[in-house]
Amino acid sequence: MLNRQHIDPGLYRDAMSRYAGHVQLVTTAMGELRRGVTITAACSVSDNPASVLVCLNNTNPKNEIFFRSGIFALNTLGAHHQGVADAFSGRTSLANDDRFASARFEMLATGAPVLADALAAFDCRVIDIKELPTHNVIFGEVAAVRFSEKHPALIYLNRDYHAL
Repeated sequence: MLNRQHIDPGLYRDAMSRYAGHVQLVTTAMGELRRGVTITAACSVSDNPASVLVCLNNTNPKNEIFFRSGIFALNTLGAHHQGVADAFSGRTSLANDDRFASARFEMLATGAPVLADALAAFDCRVIDIKELPTHNVIFGEVAAVRFSEKHPALIYLNRDYHAL
């Protein structure tokens, strides 16, 4: 049997704060309900079939819509999207409708809200969800993709935003 050493969650978060991550906005919709969350825990899984994954906190009841809707959009943010990132991160006290009013959203194939000027947007259908103690890993097959002109990326490092 493996001897597991448990790392203190605060120590782990401090170490991860030094891990640079591209800032993403993950969005979904179900009927008239919409939800968006700023994340860095997202990546490509495969190009055939095109698929991505996102990790979302499953202890926040507002995220339940992501686990039930069957769709999501992964929107890659540029440096010019810092206000959008703040709006959807909870750093502001904006209500959900005001968060979505802070930028222009469109729909591609699935009905998930897609940020109109995202550096890249991946419109996905959920193909699997893996439940972990605090987060769910959502796998999505990309149904549509769109990208804008090249702009500096928005990166999160040392608990702050940076342009790259």
